[in-house]
Amino acid sequence: MTNSASTLDHASAEKPGEQMLTNQMFGFWIYLMSDLVLFSAIFGTFAVLCHNYAGGPTGRELFHLPYVLLETMLLLSSSATCGLAMTAMRDGKKTLVIVGLALTFALGLGFLSLELSEFHRMVLEGAGPGRSAFLSAFFTLVGTHGLHVGFGLLWMAVAIVQVGSKGLSAPVQSRLMRLSMFWHFLDIVWIGVFTTVYLLGVL
Repeated sequence: MTNSASTLDHASAEKPGEQMLTNQMFGFWIYLMSDLVLFSAIFGTFAVLCHNYAGGPTGRELFHLPYVLLETMLLLSSSATCGLAMTAMRDGKKTLVIVGLALTFALGLGFLSLELSEFHRMVLEGAGPGRSAFLSAFFTLVGTHGLHVGFGLLWMAVAIVQVGSKGLSAPVQSRLMRLSMFWHFLDIVWIGVFTTVYLLGVL
């Protein structure tokens, strides 16, 4: 009888923690959906303004597809290494999780560096966000995605430290799952950016 009561007490003690993790995951899904609405609005704005050049340069004159393709490959590769880190997490392999996150961080940082370099080049060429409505929409859309990538990199750095110091506890695994969802979401958004902004922009 005592053992049975102890088991029930232990289960009831664990339930609030499990419920909190479930609530956090649900709240994060709501955040992702709100972010989807944000990007949808910016994509819509770009679609309206993408041909308003005001006598300035067009996408065909500004965009270098091989350069953007390299950016894309870096980000898609980071999605693969992030997936490998999550697989290692499910297998309880702490070291491989850290390695996977570190590779994802390096690839994401490479992507962001190339994007900032592209922005710098365009501004030096006189194609800054104030040049035309097209460029305002371009910098807003691509820049908003870049800000999200930057936030994701900061989150990833914190996650690496947490895995190293706290191991693969349930709260840490829950945070890693949310980080993975966020990172894959950014990859999906970038595919939309690459297709809508760059591929269609050079046609």
